[in-house]
Amino acid sequence: MSDKAHLLIPFAACAAPQAREALAGLQLPHLEKLLRRLSPGAPDAGDEHSFSPPHERVLARLHGLPAADGQIPWAAFERQARGLETGSHAWAVITPCHWQVGTTSASMSDPAALGISEGESQALLEAMRPYFNEDGIELLYHAPGRWHARSELFRGLPTASLERVIGRGIDDWMPKTPEARPLRRLQNEMQMLLYTHPLNDGRAARGLAPVNSFWAHGTGALPETPSLAQAPGGSAGPLIAAGLQGAALREDWPAWADAWRAIDANECARLDEHLGRTGQATLTLCGERSAQTFEAMPVSILTRLSGLFQRPSPARAMEAL
Repeated sequence: MSDKAHLLIPFAACAAPQAREALAGLQLPHLEKLLRRLSPGAPDAGDEHSFSPPHERVLARLHGLPAADGQIPWAAFERQARGLETGSHAWAVITPCHWQVGTTSASMSDPAALGISEGESQALLEAMRPYFNEDGIELLYHAPGRWHARSELFRGLPTASLERVIGRGIDDWMPKTPEARPLRRLQNEMQMLLYTHPLNDGRAARGLAPVNSFWAHGTGALPETPSLAQAPGGSAGPLIAAGLQGAALREDWPAWADAWRAIDANECARLDEHLGRTGQATLTLCGERSAQTFEAMPVSILTRLSGLFQRPSPARAMEAL
């Protein structure tokens, strides 16, 4: 770790009562020690209905990106980080996904669980590309299950992060502005196109869920000033402890508690050791609504002594997240 070590923990707290119960019963000695030794700064307050979750808002500011809700230009930032062309264009991340369609609503499964191969991803992109082209959207391959799209449609268009939508009703997170109508129409068209696509027949034969739609997110253009880091979570940014996310999105609270214990024993322990050795450390805890950053600050002897008797539990520290 550098002297400016910063640990960021997404999904450190969740609103579900089972998550709060699990957190209250956890023993996290290294986190508790860090909370005693670090001072809280101004919180990043929000609510659980924002398109951009707290950890993305924190990362956006650290990387010098616009942080307007649902308009953090992650697609353009990814391209810049890999030395790809961005120009002054507006971009979006396009994630092929599976929608579970019921009689009155649809929900999104975790796209990471689809296990889309590179060949499948390329085939899907080629099948979908002509429909996007008709709306002036250029699709570009980026990685299996993750594409980039270029269009003026994405300039100023708020879109919800995948983490907001997974396991939840689609309608609650669909952009409602008139500018989003082409996206909503494309999503309907892709459901019809992919319903009979041979690729999905092959997936069904292997017991895999079909790819039947897509989600657009990470929309916008880069600011004129250069970004502050090379990539989200890269060497110039914070260390991101991502182990809680999967269990939180599945609402698997025993697994989430186990992931917390692992983070405490590893990332939190290393940050605590670094703080003791250098006197410098930053910790950011992110929940579904808000984020709270804790930093090493100069303190008087009296304050240090009083801190020995103030032992905020992790559960108490994360109540507002």
